[in-house]
Amino acid sequence: MTLLVTGGAGFIGSNFIHYMLKQYKDINIINLDKLTYAGNLKNLQDIEDDSRYTFIIGNICDEPLVSKIMEDGIDYVVNFAAETHVDRSIDNASNFIRTNVEGTYVLLEAARKKKVKKYIQISTDEVYGALGKTGYFTETTHVAPNNPYSASKAAADMLVRSYHKTHNLPVNITRCSNNYGPYQYPEKLIPKMINNIYEGIPLPVYGDGLQVRDWLHVNDHCRAIDLVIHFGKVGEIYNVGGYNERTNLAIVKKILQVLGKDESLIEHVKDRLGHDYRYAIDATKIIRELNWQPTYTFDIGLEETIKWYVNNLSWWSRKA
Repeated sequence: MTLLVTGGAGFIGSNFIHYMLKQYKDINIINLDKLTYAGNLKNLQDIEDDSRYTFIIGNICDEPLVSKIMEDGIDYVVNFAAETHVDRSIDNASNFIRTNVEGTYVLLEAARKKKVKKYIQISTDEVYGALGKTGYFTETTHVAPNNPYSASKAAADMLVRSYHKTHNLPVNITRCSNNYGPYQYPEKLIPKMINNIYEGIPLPVYGDGLQVRDWLHVNDHCRAIDLVIHFGKVGEIYNVGGYNERTNLAIVKKILQVLGKDESLIEHVKDRLGHDYRYAIDATKIIRELNWQPTYTFDIGLEETIKWYVNNLSWWSRKA
């Protein structure tokens, strides 16, 4: 099988490429990535000479380029390519609309014309908005995004759905909770805190730090996507969660504990605009229909992740 993986030099995309190459011998992967600040070819150095892997630098909004790639006979499109940082979307949403919405349109059009076997959109639980102290997001939860980033992802999801309903394009949408693991750019919570600890600077925590997120190890996410590609019912949405709810403050404190540092490094800062209080995924559907289960407990997964960053300073630290 031949996969077009977009955004494959990023955090989840690069982990997915590694996973699929290990899982399948008879596979070809084309990685299309425009290498923004969050895309890093170091993530894929160990496979760059693998004959099953091809890297193409480019933008998913580039319609002629995407069409040309599709000419080579793509079986599956897995779209990870996205602008994803909420704070950046609040400052300037234009790149989020361009990449997340227009780019998805370009991919869908090419997939439709070339009659791919399936198009998989990698989305986020943030499209559902926020939860209170109880309850969970299911696949039928009303979509109610609260910031420009999640709004752009929700818009992309609606486009994907429309191409299935209107053009009968075989699609799936996956909506995951917060991912963690190796190769994550240090603007996100866990690698950012590790980076700040290493550099000896304060650890900024928004507001009281009691916002709750459900944490999913990236390897568990990659297994879920693989199952959706092969066995997901066409047209369906699958939520993927880790069943590891933690407050942001608890995670920061745990990182400090693992690294043997004092909590005095924590600095509470003004809360983010439109900051959602809680996300929590109900993954019953993918567990029941595709026999998927998360394998990582959060404490073990977090300690492994911290160890990876400590052992790979040259990948992320300006001081290394």
